[in-house]
Amino acid sequence: MMLTLYDCLESGNGHKVRHLLSLLGRDFKLVLKDIHKGETRTPAFLALNPDGRIPLLQLEDGRCLAESNAILCYLAEGTPFLPTEPFARAQTLSWLFWEQYNHEPTIAVARFWVHHLEMTEARKTQLEELHEKGRAALALMDRHLQAQDWLVGDGPTIADLSLYSYSSVSEEGGIDRAPYPALQAWLTRIEAQPGFIAMEPWSG
Repeated sequence: MMLTLYDCLESGNGHKVRHLLSLLGRDFKLVLKDIHKGETRTPAFLALNPDGRIPLLQLEDGRCLAESNAILCYLAEGTPFLPTEPFARAQTLSWLFWEQYNHEPTIAVARFWVHHLEMTEARKTQLEELHEKGRAALALMDRHLQAQDWLVGDGPTIADLSLYSYSSVSEEGGIDRAPYPALQAWLTRIEAQPGFIAMEPWSG
């Protein structure tokens, strides 16, 4: 058996896992699931992940690991993408927690709403609130990246990969990246890495 990744190409959470696998040169089987057709809510999939979400990584021995950032930590263990020095490792984890609490719930949700939900007046107001919080998240990253090339240390880590995916498509949700030149330069540095793979353009 080989690694199997259950994924949906429009998902930034799935992309970050595929991106790391590509950078590491790891072979894996990709199984696509259409989340809009309920393909992650079938009895067969729920037996693998009772939470019914992607990405899901199935290991060679059949064990399954959910949650994108947990998967990144597992795959990056023993590689330069996860620092071993305690403080740098904790900084990396701090960015992963921040990504799921402050970044993904604004930038990713705005992108989903724009492409999947009818924009009622109430929802337009809520979308602008998401835009405001998303701009604040990008601004925080931009300030940090004005002083250094990578989020932690002297090279890319899973913190960079985790935050790259939805940052790179923020404009698909209506959040302009032009005001953040340090962030833009960081995106370019990531895109220059051997093995880089881009987010799939929105096709829905």
